[in-house]
Amino acid sequence: MKFLKWLLLIIAVLVLAFFLGGKSYLIKQTKKHSPERTATYNENGMDIIVNYSSPYKKDRVIFGDLVPYGIVWRTGANEPTTFTTATKVTIEGKDLAAGTYSLWTIPNESSWEIIFNSEVPDWGVTILSGGKETTREPLWDVVKVTAPVTKLKAPIERFTIQFDQGDSVYLSLLWDQTKVSLPIHH
Repeated sequence: MKFLKWLLLIIAVLVLAFFLGGKSYLIKQTKKHSPERTATYNENGMDIIVNYSSPYKKDRVIFGDLVPYGIVWRTGANEPTTFTTATKVTIEGKDLAAGTYSLWTIPNESSWEIIFNSEVPDWGVTILSGGKETTREPLWDVVKVTAPVTKLKAPIERFTIQFDQGDSVYLSLLWDQTKVSLPIHH
């Protein structure tokens, strides 16, 4: 009986040590493989910052395999991608108030659903699901729009979010041979 008490005490100490120090170590390790990046746009009365983690392709098939079609993706790695706008913007005719939002997507072969959610959870997926289930709470979705997929001739090695200028400002998501662009207006 005494042995069992000591065993439970040791297990409790190890669990506590994991949450106090091990968790931050694991987060630091994952960021080595998917470094943090920032995309900014500060023109035409808009001030937008997108923070995300950028995983590498590493000879993998990305969309339809690593990132399944038809399932919510945290749009990057590690913590959810955040979209911060200092002013109200319009996306596909829908207003998005100034603020910080988590950015989620549902990739499909010919189009993606792009979701701006008012809640920014600590981590993008549940640990117990092995990364297959997101921590997004649909109740807090603010704007949902659909954008077409453009197939690229050459693969993009790192998941990239950037702003492209054309007839409008576009928030563009690129990885592997896929590009999705979403027009943003002020």
